[in-house]
Amino acid sequence: MDFKKELENILKNDPLGLLVVKPTSSPITSNERLASSFEEINIFFEKNNREPTEGLDIIERKLFSRLKEIKKDPFKIKDLKKFDRFGLLGEIKEIKSISDILKNDYLGILDSSNEEDIFKIKNINPNLKKDKADFVARRRPCKNFLDYEDKFKEIHKDIKEGKRKLLVFKEQDLQERRYFILDGILLFLEKVGSEERIFKDKSQGQRVRLDSRIRCIFENGLESNMYLRSLQKQLYQNGSYVSETNEEAIKIFNENLGKLNKEDKKTGYVYVLSSLSQDPRISAIKNLHKIGYCKTNVEQRIANAKMDPTFLMSEVKIVSIYEIHNVNPQKFENLIHSFFRERCLDVSIVGLDGESIKPKEWYAVSLRVIDRVISLLENGEIINFKYDTTLEDIVLRQNSN
Repeated sequence: MDFKKELENILKNDPLGLLVVKPTSSPITSNERLASSFEEINIFFEKNNREPTEGLDIIERKLFSRLKEIKKDPFKIKDLKKFDRFGLLGEIKEIKSISDILKNDYLGILDSSNEEDIFKIKNINPNLKKDKADFVARRRPCKNFLDYEDKFKEIHKDIKEGKRKLLVFKEQDLQERRYFILDGILLFLEKVGSEERIFKDKSQGQRVRLDSRIRCIFENGLESNMYLRSLQKQLYQNGSYVSETNEEAIKIFNENLGKLNKEDKKTGYVYVLSSLSQDPRISAIKNLHKIGYCKTNVEQRIANAKMDPTFLMSEVKIVSIYEIHNVNPQKFENLIHSFFRERCLDVSIVGLDGESIKPKEWYAVSLRVIDRVISLLENGEIINFKYDTTLEDIVLRQNSN
């Protein structure tokens, strides 16, 4: 066989193109991406014979915003003019002088109008009834930041040395004089007002809840006066609670519960429930209990448990009920939750409305331990104890006598 001749025949006769070296495709440029995004607007106009509007349709609203931003930028208009089949971009405004720059400040960097205008939120549909939206509170320089700076440094030092922990944020943590991490920034919640507002709760109907303006200081020298519930929402999304040191925890318990005693005035109930759920995520958890409170009948409170994601969308069993005297039962309940916080259930439950929530108040703790903690709370001795997650029991604090 003549190998040289055979090789020449193979190279000359390649019907499948296997030997053709195809050039590698170059990456998409920013101009190509811009043209592609504008073509989507062209297609919308061609299909609907109109420009996209700021309506209820999410896709159309997205195209509306895109076209609006393009029209502000003379450089983008210039790049896209050759693709503008329907005259959506208008005439190109040429920049020839300082005066032209001042008239066409498409980035808004020369605008000296009211800064808060960008934070005014308007409903897309004026006929749609919605709760009045809070303006996005501005963070502004804190004039007396030097009063807080040393404490921020101390908090960071305590976290580094293990004296404080970063814990999963819970609603009961949202109290004055506490520290939090939000988007990686340490903040101090200094002041909470007393204003209350009505909220629509999916499981419990309308509820009156504290939601006043607050004052919080950030470690970067800024402060904000946002609403309390706005901060709560942000902390749930990307925040943590900075725990107290052992010394601070003892002081707080002592101030709040050191003088509790059982007198004649009953203020409500703290109850303990177990779940009858068949969901393997729930049924497999040992000693899972819900610790809640109410001021009236416990049986009425749990009547619609299987319809309520707060109760894990399942029937529940009353395990124990404790009468609370001379103290707000919700405050009492919050202190129990704080004590067991590291054993809190972390699971999402889908309600009847199709929305997913993370139920609070469920803890993997034995009834014996819960009963002991409630007794210690009532007589004020809880300040000498802590919950040990390894032993799954309460133990004496190291600095206790």
